[in-house]
Amino acid sequence: MSFKMFTGCLVAAVLAAGSAMAQSANPIVIKFSHVVAPDTPKGKAAEMFKRLAESRTKNAVKIEVYPNSQLYKDKEEMEALSLGAVQMLAPSLAKFGPLGVKEFEVFDLPFIFPNKETLRSVTEGPIGIGMLKKLEPKGIIGLAYWDNGFKIMSANKPLRKLEDFRGVKMRIQQSKVLDAEMRALGALPQVMAFSEVYQALQTGVVDGTENPPSNMYTQKMHEVQKFATLSNHGYLGYAVIVNKKFWDGLPADIRATLEGAMNEATKYANSIAQEENDNALAAMKASGKTEFVTLTADEQAAWRAALLPVQKEMEARVGKEAIEAVNKEAAKYAKK
Repeated sequence: MSFKMFTGCLVAAVLAAGSAMAQSANPIVIKFSHVVAPDTPKGKAAEMFKRLAESRTKNAVKIEVYPNSQLYKDKEEMEALSLGAVQMLAPSLAKFGPLGVKEFEVFDLPFIFPNKETLRSVTEGPIGIGMLKKLEPKGIIGLAYWDNGFKIMSANKPLRKLEDFRGVKMRIQQSKVLDAEMRALGALPQVMAFSEVYQALQTGVVDGTENPPSNMYTQKMHEVQKFATLSNHGYLGYAVIVNKKFWDGLPADIRATLEGAMNEATKYANSIAQEENDNALAAMKASGKTEFVTLTADEQAAWRAALLPVQKEMEARVGKEAIEAVNKEAAKYAKK
C-alpha cells in the first residue's frame, strides 16, 4: 500500500470514528412513557426494549423509560404523543375509543375472549393488524400488542352474586364499554386515572376496581381491598405506539433495527404475562390481606348472562363487524 493510500485510509478511519463518537454523543432520544410499575409485564417489556434498542443501535438511540405516570397520567399521554412531548407509549387498548378508533373497544367487552388462543389469533392476525392501521390517520404508528392478562374484581365486600354489585362504586378506565359492563352488573362506574386508584380505594372515594393481578399487586391495591373475585371476566392489553411524524423521520436502518428490537420485546412481554399474574396472585394470597372468592359454575353463568347483552348494546359504538369477527375467532378455538 502506498503512503498516499495509507493516509487516505487513516483519514477515513478517523472520520468514521469521529462520526460514531458524534452519533453516540448526540443519540436519537425516544421518551417512552407508561402508567404502571416497572415490575409489571409492561414495565419489564419496556426495559427489555430499551436494552435491545440501545445495544443494537450501538447507542445511536437512547430510550428513556418513564413508568408509574412520572411524566403523564393516562388521560394526558395521547396529547403528549401528538405534540411530540413523548415519542412512545403503551396505553391500554381502551384508550383508543376516545381517540376515535372505537373498534379497539372490542377488547373491553366482557367474556369475549374465552382463552389466550383466541386473543393471539386476533392480535397477531388480520383483525389486530387492521386496527393498528386505523391509527395512522391520527398521526400514530402501532408497533405491537403487549399482553397483560385477564382481570379480577376487587372491593371491600365479596362480589359473588349480582346483587353484591348494587350501589358499589367501581373505578374504571375511560371506556363506554366498561361503563356499560359495570352498569349491567348493577355497580356505579367511576372513571379515574390509574395513578389515583390506590388513594381512592384507601380513602373510600371508590369501593372497588378491576385489574389483572399483576397491576393490583404492584400498585399495592390488595392492601386496601378486603376481597377479590377470580372472575377473569375481561381482558387488559396494550398497544405500543409511536408518533408517526417522528417514526417516519428516522433513518431507515435505525427504524428497521428498532422494529426488530420491538418484535423481540413483544415476544418477551407476551411470554411473561401469565407467569407474572400467577406470581402476583400467589403473593397477594400469601399476604393474607385480601380474601379471594372463586365463583361457582352457577354464579359465573349468572355473570355471563348479565354481561352478554353488553355486546349487543355496544354494536353501534364498537361496530357489529368487529364484534362478530372476534366471536368468529372465539368459535374456532372453542371447537378444538
